[in-house]
Amino acid sequence: MNKTINVEVTPKKNEPFERMLKRFIKKIKKERIIEELRERKYYEKPSEIRRKLAKRKKATLDKLKHKEETN
Repeated sequence: MNKTINVEVTPKKNEPFERMLKRFIKKIKKERIIEELRERKYYEKPSEIRRKLAKRKKATLDKLKHKEETN
C-alpha cells in the first residue's frame, strides 16, 4: 500500500515565492497527503473507517441535494 507521491511545483516567470508556496499547498491538499498522514498516525478499526466513509458520503450527497434545491 506504500505508494510514492511526488508533488512538484516549478516556479513560473517572475512568480513570487508566496504564490508558488500557495500552489504547492493546494496540490498537497488535492492529493490528500496530510490527511492520509493523520489517518495513519493511529490504528483505526475497519468498522470505524467504514462508518467514517459512510458519514462523509452522506454529507457530500446532502450538500449536493441542498445545492440542487436552491437552484
